Amino acid sequence: MSRPSDVPAGSPAVLLPYPPEEVGAAGLAAAVWDGRGTPPPEPVLRAVEFFVVPYTRTAAALPLLERMPRLRAVQSLSAGVDELLPFIPPGVTLCNARGVHDASTAELAVTLLLAALRGVPGFVRAQDREVWESGSATALADRTVLLVGHGSIGAAVEERLLPFECEILRVARSARAAVRGPVRPLAELMELVPRADVVVLTLPLTAQTRGLVDARFLAAMKDDALLVNVARGPVVDTSALLAELERGRLAAALDVTDPEPLPAGHPLWHAPRTLISPHVGGNSSAFLPRALRLIRSQLERYRAGEPLDNVVTGPGR
Repeated sequence: MSRPSDVPAGSPAVLLPYPPEEVGAAGLAAAVWDGRGTPPPEPVLRAVEFFVVPYTRTAAALPLLERMPRLRAVQSLSAGVDELLPFIPPGVTLCNARGVHDASTAELAVTLLLAALRGVPGFVRAQDREVWESGSATALADRTVLLVGHGSIGAAVEERLLPFECEILRVARSARAAVRGPVRPLAELMELVPRADVVVLTLPLTAQTRGLVDARFLAAMKDDALLVNVARGPVVDTSALLAELERGRLAAALDVTDPEPLPAGHPLWHAPRTLISPHVGGNSSAFLPRALRLIRSQLERYRAGEPLDNVVTGPGR
């Protein structure tokens, strides 16, 4: 392949966050940058055609995109690409990490859901005080759970909820049949919200979903219902949620917030019946092996001239 005259022959056309041998592509000429420290030098950046963005280092990676004139494909290691999408140059294919975070995020969604229902945060605080506080709590059994978003993560949450003897309702952008039951369209969402004891958000952040969970949505939820957000913070109107939490009418379990990171002094930290985790849904031991498999598969496709998987936007869309 031809290169600009100021790019040394043999310069890598691939920039990875992991060494090629770790990816399973030993022998591949690739530059490695994990998103920390100094990026590769300009001659290397000018040669890059395929860029795998280091996980959780998107902000550090964004300035590099305009310094890659030969860039053809960007592989995100996040399921959501709302941070990346506005910065992808015309003609460049952007792929997300669909499937990589399903197991980890679904595990956390169920963990937050059960912990909030069964009062685990209160037990932890009581243990810190060496106080034995017993009592009754809400079980997941016999509850109705509404999954808002039924992509691969939403489907993974559903699979993990099945043994808990709860009814599951499903909503996605468009109606379709799914293995476990019908998926209703977003247009019918407000018909389903009042039926749910638990609402789990797993949908991507888009112009359509930003602020979807607003004052009207929250007011339609049952008294004492639980909102679980493992999607993106701005899907929820924080002010509207705070109003319901401070009234004590709803409960929340949030892996994502708006703003994020949640600053010290923000009222969400101390809102009643609120459990917060610091956006760790996808960041577990399940991430790396699945990320490496995706990178290896995408590199093989790219080098063979085959269509890439998980295309969000670009010529391959």
